[in-house]
Amino acid sequence: MNTNGRIEVKNLNFYYGNYQALKNVSMTVEPHQIVAMIGPSGCGKSTLIRIFNRMCDLIPSTRVEGKVLIDGKDIYTKDTDVVSLRRKVGMVFQKSTPFPKSIYDNVAYGLKIIGIKDHRVLNETVEKCLRRSALWDEVKDHLGKSALSLSGGQQQRLCIARAIAVDPEIILMDEPCSALDPIATARIEELMAALKDEYTIVIVTHNMQQAARVSDKTAFLMHGQLIEYNKTTDFFTNPSNKITEDYITGRFG
Repeated sequence: MNTNGRIEVKNLNFYYGNYQALKNVSMTVEPHQIVAMIGPSGCGKSTLIRIFNRMCDLIPSTRVEGKVLIDGKDIYTKDTDVVSLRRKVGMVFQKSTPFPKSIYDNVAYGLKIIGIKDHRVLNETVEKCLRRSALWDEVKDHLGKSALSLSGGQQQRLCIARAIAVDPEIILMDEPCSALDPIATARIEELMAALKDEYTIVIVTHNMQQAARVSDKTAFLMHGQLIEYNKTTDFFTNPSNKITEDYITGRFG
């Protein structure tokens, strides 16, 4: 079985200084699935996905206990090449973050960083990634224009194209639709469904309807603990935990 893109979390505790943000979290994300993480603000869901590509390393006084394995390898060992890890585990943020460069250069940026200079390879990859992110037809005649001239939804799809240009296995999305209108949100959701054939996708969302629409499995966190993790259909129709039921029926949160 091809296990590329598999994430295993084992007894994970995470601290910001003395504050414990995650408490004994264990879960497995199978390849080519979309997993949605939901929960109230401050419950630890964004922290958890940032642990998957070690972005929390950038914050002083953080500490990780337990194991996070990607493709069976613990990513928190001393010999982990963090640059290679972040190529394998791409990230799309809540606010679209195009570089102040052309549309073309945004997608080609990661390729150039890793030393690819062949214009034919760059051109083919930029087109392929813009097609995969459902943006090509809208921008193919304007590749030299600034990425900042695009709409919010287009910028977010461009950020997805940039993330997949370096051929990752996993795409992390932290509230990717929170700043978008319903039409742009629908485009991103359609894109996620199309991309899961090639990538494992983990999405943090405040929108429970979105989690129900797009994900194969849903994880519910509260106060840094993983309360429930189950197939999305079962999660929303037959939650196994009373706290989950109270949350998804709007009794709190």
